[in-house]
Amino acid sequence: MTSASPRTGPGTGPQTHPSTKVRLTGEKETLLATLYGRAVDCRSKNPILGDTLAADTVRRLDYDFRKMRLSAGDAAGVALRARQLDIWTARFLARHEEATVVHLGCGLDSRVQRLDPGPGVRWYDIDYPEVIALRRELYPERAGYTIVPSSVTDPAWTARVPSDRPTMIVAEGLLMYLTEEDGTALLRRLMARVPSGALAFDAFSGFAIRAQRLNRAVVKAGARLHWGTDAAGIARLSPKLEIVENLSALEIPGIEKLPTAYRLAARVSRKVPAVRDMARMYHCRF
Repeated sequence: MTSASPRTGPGTGPQTHPSTKVRLTGEKETLLATLYGRAVDCRSKNPILGDTLAADTVRRLDYDFRKMRLSAGDAAGVALRARQLDIWTARFLARHEEATVVHLGCGLDSRVQRLDPGPGVRWYDIDYPEVIALRRELYPERAGYTIVPSSVTDPAWTARVPSDRPTMIVAEGLLMYLTEEDGTALLRRLMARVPSGALAFDAFSGFAIRAQRLNRAVVKAGARLHWGTDAAGIARLSPKLEIVENLSALEIPGIEKLPTAYRLAARVSRKVPAVRDMARMYHCRF
């Protein structure tokens, strides 16, 4: 812990107490944009996600979030995506009281706190060691919860996942940073490990990968996107995989809560298939 001077930014409020130093770069730094989006949403007049832990975490971090120039519409989009993945995960846990959740590339997401799963659930959050080290400083331990300091693409950690339970696999803002080879191997490895389950994730199209220079968070972090896919590519992951829901990021339930200018832009963008399909959300079962 180090002391930091007071800092303010949209949705953060003043910082007047010791803060946790952030030393993340590249793709790892992009997790701060989604954290900040959830915090800004929480402090809005009508929050979509209401992630109070995200707002508190932003206040505790020694990091200048102002440089992200995240607008209210951007924050609402982040919150809508997170809420949709929460909904799919909660539905799965409602059907399976004894289950496993594998949260890939967890970053500083407080999904396990938001959903507060019952005692029969074993929850695994996986991310790079430096991300997990930061997470340990910020978030409390809880029963049935395991954090795994590893690259998600390292096959070794999957041996820790119970092989006898239905399993929910969640990935938010992750798969596009992996190569297609690594991403498909990861998902196939997990599906082969467990008897049955579901997948909930967002993915970018090939067009979105080619247009990544327009993605402000990615460019500012000096990160790079690799894997672009579509529904046909997802279906090829496994013959036992079924796509249950497939939503454009411009059509997520609740998008009417976006500021007026963003709603109008989304309405226009949906008319152009290549733009409409740049980012999609998938809910699958296997």
